[in-house]
Amino acid sequence: MRSCEQGEQGSGRPMSKAKRNAPNRNVPNYSAPNHNATLVGLLAIVLFSAIVSLVRITAQNFGATLGAALIYTLTAVVMWVIRRPKRLRSLPLRYLLVCGTLFVVYEVSVGLAVGLAHNATQALEVSVVNYLWPTLMVLLSLIGRRFTAKTWLVIPGALLASLGTAFVVGGDAGLNPASIAAHIASNPVPYALAFGGAVTWAVYSVITPRISEGHDGITLFLTGVAVALWIVHFLTGSVPQHAHTAGIGAYIVLVAAALVIGAGYACWDAGIMRGNLTVLGSASYAAPVLSSAIGALALGASLTVSFWQGVVLVVVGSLIGWWATKDASAEPKS
Repeated sequence: MRSCEQGEQGSGRPMSKAKRNAPNRNVPNYSAPNHNATLVGLLAIVLFSAIVSLVRITAQNFGATLGAALIYTLTAVVMWVIRRPKRLRSLPLRYLLVCGTLFVVYEVSVGLAVGLAHNATQALEVSVVNYLWPTLMVLLSLIGRRFTAKTWLVIPGALLASLGTAFVVGGDAGLNPASIAAHIASNPVPYALAFGGAVTWAVYSVITPRISEGHDGITLFLTGVAVALWIVHFLTGSVPQHAHTAGIGAYIVLVAAALVIGAGYACWDAGIMRGNLTVLGSASYAAPVLSSAIGALALGASLTVSFWQGVVLVVVGSLIGWWATKDASAEPKS
């Protein structure tokens, strides 16, 4: 190749404009998705799927509020070590206030929802309720947009996801409205927190790209979560008697939960920055299935057929919504 280029240049004939502007095939294309980064992003999905089980076990050992506060305090420490943020002044104030508040509300809501569940099965139920956020995010992202024949598929997708959530919450009775209402009424706070978290994260996911100006405040936000959880604990929480005699195993799970959350965010950031977003976006919708499977094994929860039917419906509904809108915001590159 080099000798051919030298021969053309040495012949005295000027190179054509097309040849001068042609890309050098010997130079790596850094804009192409990186395979290793995609794998790292997929690892984040696995890590996130294990969080519900680790948070639930920690809540059983230390109490819902104290356990969550301890987890996110250690997570914040981990994040300050591996992802030290830029100077506070460099971050847009609107991004810090709005997105930071939404992030803190979401993490506090979900962490407490899992911890306040009456049993392991209910903890997995509220985690599936939380996975309504992809469907809600898709619906919010369509506000003000023109609907096409394809984007109308969002509606059946949202209905399927909602139907799946009803299956999950209904337990053995499935879609019996009276049974669903009674099940929620027996312990309404976790379900309300999980649904509120789903709405909050959907809003956060939609507005963050618009006002963040490319900045990343995750480490600061997680620090805010830790502070908020300590405030909640001191105002409303109580420490179980057995927390004072927690064994080494309880502290190992506590540290593991913090490391999993911190590593999950770090891996996800690497994946979305340099990996294949299409692959990661598609794979993330399998998280409810993976999270439920890990939870069933780790927590010893007995999950009914209706539960798994509901999880599948949530995943399918979310995937339909994602497929219907994945090109809706695409803009032609200049």
